[in-house]
Amino acid sequence: MQIIQNKASTEGSPATFDMQAIIDLTQGDMAGVDGVIQTRLQSEVVLINQLGHYIINSGGKRLRPLLVLLTAKAFGYTGTKHIDIAAIIEFIHTATLLHDDVVDGSEMRRGQQTANNIWGNEASVLVGDFLYSRAFEMMVEIKNMRVMEILAHATNTIAEGEVLQLLNCHDADTTEERYLEVIRSKTAKLFEAATQLGAVISNRPEAEETALAAYGMHLGTAFQLVDDVLDYSSSSEEIGKNIGDDLAEGKPTLPLIYAMRHGNSEQAQVIRNAIENGGREQIDAVIEAVHSTGAIAYTAQLAQDEAKLAVDTITNIAPNEYKDALLLLAEFSVNRTY
Repeated sequence: MQIIQNKASTEGSPATFDMQAIIDLTQGDMAGVDGVIQTRLQSEVVLINQLGHYIINSGGKRLRPLLVLLTAKAFGYTGTKHIDIAAIIEFIHTATLLHDDVVDGSEMRRGQQTANNIWGNEASVLVGDFLYSRAFEMMVEIKNMRVMEILAHATNTIAEGEVLQLLNCHDADTTEERYLEVIRSKTAKLFEAATQLGAVISNRPEAEETALAAYGMHLGTAFQLVDDVLDYSSSSEEIGKNIGDDLAEGKPTLPLIYAMRHGNSEQAQVIRNAIENGGREQIDAVIEAVHSTGAIAYTAQLAQDEAKLAVDTITNIAPNEYKDALLLLAEFSVNRTY
């Protein structure tokens, strides 16, 4: 299967890609991941089954499990641990979503009602805890201390990122550096763990493990920056959540930080008020300020820079169709509309 369809003849020109081809490339392994998820999600507690299946099957991209599968296959891995690790990664990710939606008071995710909006905050938090603990049970079964070390550290870092984000909420003086620290901890860390683990179970040298970890970190950072762009330049139907959710929660994302620093005094005050007080009452004025100050273009360019860094980190990895897919996912992360 050829993932890159038209590699450009001019150096530096982008290649075209087919996302469906990447999905097809891992179809068998991803079916295995889905099977593990469905089996290990089972509980004698009915509510856990109901809520867990709802959130797991609510149409996510499965991007983090995909990264585990592609990385392992890029290194020629022939075992089955990559399937279990991909399922563990998805359980951890889903647990963070359940907890996030409670903390943020979110009502919509992936185009559907959030679990906490249906079953309540208490159930969402506790089922999130179940998913975390089930993930750690599965880690133990892999019997690889390095795998446990990476995933335990990643989970701890994600929790720190959540707390850092909480501290930044309603703080209009949050800097770009503080914001980037949050997304590298909260979002990019699990991307990093996913790609690093593909190298670890393939017994690759330290240099290659480090390269894949860096790839995941840069990819995850680019992915989150594009999410921030889409929050002010897409539609609710496209991105599967309410436009302006971050603003309503008082989160100072990069487009807001940039626009406040580079807009006129009136624009800066509107954004400051919106961050400090939350809500969507001034969303039209905020969106106008974000666009007129070039904040969208700035954030998008930073995402492009991170995607390029991701590509550059794996330049020395031997070429094959799975590496091609990793390269193209970097392009997808910054060119997507959802």
